[in-house]
Amino acid sequence: MDELRTKYLDAIGGAADEAALEDIRVQAVGKKGEVALKMRELGKMTPEERQVAGPALNALKDEINSAIAAKKSGLADAALDERLRTEWLDVTLPGRPARQGSIHPISQVTEEISAIFGDMGFSVAEGPQIESDWYNFDALNIPPHHPARQEFDTFYMHRDEGDNRPPHVLRTHTSPVQIRAMEKTGAPIRVIAPGRVYRSDYDQTHTPMFHQVEGLAIDKDISMANLKWTLEEFCRAFFEIDEIELRFRASHFPFTEPSAEVDIRCSWEGGTLKLGEGDDWMEILGSGMVHPKVLQSAGVNPDDWQGFAFGLGIDRLAMLKYGIPDLRAFFDSDLRWLRHYGFSSLDVPTMRGGLSR
Repeated sequence: MDELRTKYLDAIGGAADEAALEDIRVQAVGKKGEVALKMRELGKMTPEERQVAGPALNALKDEINSAIAAKKSGLADAALDERLRTEWLDVTLPGRPARQGSIHPISQVTEEISAIFGDMGFSVAEGPQIESDWYNFDALNIPPHHPARQEFDTFYMHRDEGDNRPPHVLRTHTSPVQIRAMEKTGAPIRVIAPGRVYRSDYDQTHTPMFHQVEGLAIDKDISMANLKWTLEEFCRAFFEIDEIELRFRASHFPFTEPSAEVDIRCSWEGGTLKLGEGDDWMEILGSGMVHPKVLQSAGVNPDDWQGFAFGLGIDRLAMLKYGIPDLRAFFDSDLRWLRHYGFSSLDVPTMRGGLSR
């Protein structure tokens, strides 16, 4: 025992690195090490001999393991001391700049819209982007012969031969969320429904996928006057212009009656769009009083309840507010595009407005 202790403690004390320590550990206390072999001999000893040799071997094993751990710690400390002697850090140097990004314009405008309507008491409702033909069209009083239901406007989901389930589409507007919200909570209700929508169209002001927010307010005595006030207050808050003037033009939508297109007063003086002044008008949204058939589809009695609805293009509002001329730029541009229109990219954290006020 004493010879093994002296042999391995001396070897541990003279080990130059952790690799040498590991070799010593295997030779001494590994499965086939000398101490392990000695412990296998205990079975050949008498009970009296085992009572003496067993504890002694266990103590030797613990002592060798402790010596190895202590030596390993000493080697680590020595390596750290060596690094501290040879390496240095200039704490007076400025820190490395952290790259910062910002929210995408569409997401930012969606949050702005939600916050403004939230202050007016509207909650946010959501629904599926793949909708049944019924929710997307029938429940909204859009008849089968309506042009929007033709395949050149709507993306229909593929059906295998023999699959007789009702047609499903990529929703063409977020109006189906209004039906789902009324089915879930009934009336009275005040909700907005922002989200992605899809139509088969692509040019400077249209993309196959874009974003809308629909608004709905149902109560006992809501009128067009409430709709007008709501939209005026929204435009003042969103565009941050006090002198906002809106014009309501009679129009037709299957899901509202009466219906109105809403224009905002503007000018193009010097080629720059200015809102709230001038002699020109720009269409910004559609609106109207909810059609009784739409209320009936959602399980709301039109004899007791009435209300208004409106639809805004989030992408187009972002274009107006930040001076972005091409809707397609939201989906196929790089970080330089973000910086150009005032949104900080990953390397230049800045923010500026693009709309002349």
